[in-house]
Formats: sequence, C-alpha cells, structure tokens
Amino acid sequence: MENFCEQSSQPVKNSPPLPPPSPIRSKVDVHKKGLIINPSDRRGHSSASTATQDLCERLFNEGYRADVTINTDNGGVIYAHANIIGTASLVIKGMLKQTNRLGRWRSISIRGVPEDAVRAFIRFLYSSCYEKEDMEEFVTSLLVLSHVYVVPQLKRICEWHLEHGLLTTENVVDIFQLALLCDAPRLGIICHRMILKNFRDVSATEGWKVMKKSHPVLEKELLKSMIDEEKLYDAMEALVHICRDGCKTIGPHDKDFKLDQAPCKHAACKGLELLIRHFAGCKLRVPGGCVHCKRMWQLLELHSRLCADSDLCRVPLCRNFKERVKKQSKKDEIKWKILVKKILRAKGIGGSPFFSLASSISL
Repeated sequence: MENFCEQSSQPVKNSPPLPPPSPIRSKVDVHKKGLIINPSDRRGHSSASTATQDLCERLFNEGYRADVTINTDNGGVIYAHANIIGTASLVIKGMLKQTNRLGRWRSISIRGVPEDAVRAFIRFLYSSCYEKEDMEEFVTSLLVLSHVYVVPQLKRICEWHLEHGLLTTENVVDIFQLALLCDAPRLGIICHRMILKNFRDVSATEGWKVMKKSHPVLEKELLKSMIDEEKLYDAMEALVHICRDGCKTIGPHDKDFKLDQAPCKHAACKGLELLIRHFAGCKLRVPGGCVHCKRMWQLLELHSRLCADSDLCRVPLCRNFKERVKKQSKKDEIKWKILVKKILRAKGIGGSPFFSLASSISL
C-alpha cells in the first residue's frame, strides 16, 4: 500500500496538496522508504520528520492512554486522544467540551459514513498520512468529513485526487452535488464542465436518475446551462449566415435578395435580424450606452474569437476585435476563453469552416 505523508522540502509537480504538519514538529528531515513525498512550498525544510509521523501513527494504532471513544455506524468504536483530535479540528474540540466525562473517558459519535472512512479520517488528524487505497475507496466520505469537521488540508487533498483521476462520468453527478454542499467551488466547476462535455453518458448514469428524482431543481439548472450554450452557438451560426449569405431582407450589400426565398433554417435569425437593425440605427451605439447594442458588441467580439480567418470574414469588425484582444487584460482574456470553450463544446465545432468562410459587409 502507498502511504502519503508530508515530507519533501521541494515542490513536486502534479502532486497532492500539502497536508498539515503532524501535532509534534521536528526540524529533522529524515526520508523513509515506502513513503510518498508531497510538496512543501511554505518553508525550506520539512514540517515533520518520518520519526515524528511514525510516533503519531503508533499512538493512533495502539491507542496508548487514549481518553476518547468515537462511535461509528454498525457499533464500531475508535479510540483516540482528545488533545490531538481537538487540536486538529476545532469542531471536534467543541464536541469534546460538550460531552460528559465518564472517568477519564469522553465519547463522541461520527456516523453516516463507513467505519473505515472514519478511521482514515482520524488517522489523518494524527499524522497527516493516508493510504492511497483509502483515498480511492472513501474519497467522498473523506471530503464530507473534512468539510463538516473543518479540516481544510484534507479537503484540498480530496479535491486534488478527484480532479486528477477519481472523478468519472459515473460519479460526477454525486460529486457535483457534494461540491455544492461542501463549499468546494473549483470542484463544482470541474464537475459541471464534465457533465456538459459528456452529457449523453452522464445522463444515462444511476447518479443522474437519482438526482432527477431527489433534486429536480438542480437537474433543471444543468439542462438550462446546456440550453444556454446551445442558444449562444446558434446565435454565432446565425450571425455568420446573415453576414455571409444574407437572410430574407438583411445581408451583404452585394446580395441580391429574391422574393421566393426558402424558409431560414436558423432559429436565431429572426431575433438577431432585429438586433442588427437596432444596432445599425441606434444613436447610443457606443459600448455600454444601450443594453441591446452591448449585446451586439459582445456577439461580434465572441465571433471574432471563434473565427479562423478574419481576412476572409464578412462579419463586421472581426479583424478589429482580433487586434483588440491583444491589448485586453488577463482577467478579461480568461473570461472570454471560458465562454469560447463553452460555445465550442456546445456542438463540437472546434475550427469549424462555418466560422472561417465569412468577407466585409455594409448593413
């Protein structure tokens, strides 16, 4: 079994986040065979030696002079030391203060998760260590426990392992709900992206079916976010269609419109036509001066980011926005990149010729 503990003095790329130091600290940096090295970016030396961690492990495993019993599901009991677990978790410290002492013993209960998950959790409070197998089997339970008992270091480690391999299309719906409950926004975003990217597979899972029954509002929100992306994609298609081919009575200045045109296949064309006509005649057309024009400016900029060839593009200002992008702040750039990814994901159009066959227009 692989044992993960804080040990290294050098950052390691793509490694789990730094666990907390063990309750007893040491300046000695001793490396033990079989321990996985985690990064340390706080100090130039290890916060705890393997000897200290071994001591904490033995104290937990042997329960020498333990003074707390932790009751788990199915009648399980774990022995612990109040000073250690109370120091590692202020929530547990508060629970211990409220319990009645029976001799030297105090008793608390941690229920709702498997006993082995509770054992792995308490062990982490002692030594900042965990087995790889325990993390793989009990990551959701450990995420919940780390949130409920406010152990942020363990919470970050659980999130890291989910982001780097433990998150699948089978469990992503359950993890997404946990992320919302456990105040893990980054994990929630990653789950949301996976759900939208693999919607067909995810919607066929048992987790989705259970969520549909127990949390119908959340299902509607997920479906709505997917529909919003589809609508934005359709608007991009309609914009290129109008500027390149023309539609009904609006299009390129050199377009010869016929009275017997076939019905337009783009559902967004009607609304976009009204928006373009407003944009062409609005006296407050400057960005921010009119909410309708602001929407049009945003569509034009979004198109320019999707367009593969601005030299051939017939959408207005496409090349201008391409140049403007180079001067934008990093914050704005990140915001637009996220939006572009959503559009590309909506129909899997990355590099679609539809966005590269566009040439200038006079409306």
